[in-house]
Amino acid sequence: MDLSNILFIAGKPDLSELVSRTKNGAVVMNLVSKQKYHVFHHDRISSLGEIRIFTDNGEAPLNDVMAALKKHYSGNTTAFDPKKEESSKLFSELEQVLPEYDRNRVHASDVKKLFSWYNVLLAADKLNDDAPSSETGEVKPETKADAKAPEKNTRSQKTAAPKATAKPKAAPKRTTTAKKAI
Repeated sequence: MDLSNILFIAGKPDLSELVSRTKNGAVVMNLVSKQKYHVFHHDRISSLGEIRIFTDNGEAPLNDVMAALKKHYSGNTTAFDPKKEESSKLFSELEQVLPEYDRNRVHASDVKKLFSWYNVLLAADKLNDDAPSSETGEVKPETKADAKAPEKNTRSQKTAAPKATAKPKAAPKRTTTAKKAI
């Protein structure tokens, strides 16, 4: 699953998907309401592909955590509303999915966002297994045979039109007129 085009925009209630980039920002589509709107460069925008969860051993990519949540819930949404649930229940659910999370640096608001994002992404069908996860390490290295060869010109030199030579320079433009002698 690739979450790099899924964006969290501070001040907006739901997740958004990048539609296109513009000169002043980007056009995004809300994953819940399917409305498109413009965000600017000064907005605080975070890509879900760059977000990580603190663990005792370092950090866990959000892609891997979402895959673990999907496996834990068997591809279904959570049975509780993350925004209304008590933080102790949320932490116990997170401990079942990610037992090595850092209890000092992961806050209740982070866990609420995690579970609500999971529900939104699952409803929008963005948690599919098209791309290999970084957890499995199934990244196929590109070989020379896989690389696309540059296209060659198939026309022969005999049929090619001769190249034009440089155009002669125009005479310098006169800026003043000469006075006539009387």
